[in-house]
Amino acid sequence: MPPPLSLDDVDRAIVTALCEDGRLSMRALAARLHISRAGAYVRVQRLERAGVITGYTARVDPQRYGLGLSAYVYLNIAQPAWRGLLTRLIAIQEVEHASLVSGDTDIVLLVRTRDVATLRELVLNRFQSMPEVQSTQTVLIFDELGHVPPPLGPAAPAPSGGALPGAVPPGAVPAGAPGHAPTAAGPTGTAAGPTGT
Repeated sequence: MPPPLSLDDVDRAIVTALCEDGRLSMRALAARLHISRAGAYVRVQRLERAGVITGYTARVDPQRYGLGLSAYVYLNIAQPAWRGLLTRLIAIQEVEHASLVSGDTDIVLLVRTRDVATLRELVLNRFQSMPEVQSTQTVLIFDELGHVPPPLGPAAPAPSGGALPGAVPPGAVPAGAPGHAPTAAGPTGTAAGPTGT
């Protein structure tokens, strides 16, 4: 895995702004952070190429989308099998997120279904029928507290060879840096990323 990209305050402000609204145009992004549009474009491209920004999604309210029941499903599995199993698990439509974790459980799934009957079918007839799965535990989600985009965090040193266009002095926060208002969390779907206008 390549080393993490060295980010400054402007890079982090760009990431935070696009987490809040992935449809921001380059013009709006530049105006929000008080940098040039060319500088914003260069930085976003650099963040995408380096894998810091991996895509753009829409956050959907699961209740309004018709998925009235959400749950965490904990799986204990036969240890050598996790690589192939994870690939099959994330291909299941009801699985929104899958994580390999430490502790008493091997895999944690966030699943969203229409109702209890659909959840029961998913757990008993799909997950438990997989030969790698040794046991399951299901925890219902009564309420979700929202999604908060990642904070700016401490600034990293600028890359050697000078900062990119639009850089601010070390330790300075760009004017108009976005806040961190919570937004609803839910299943993700694709949406257009920042445009050049």
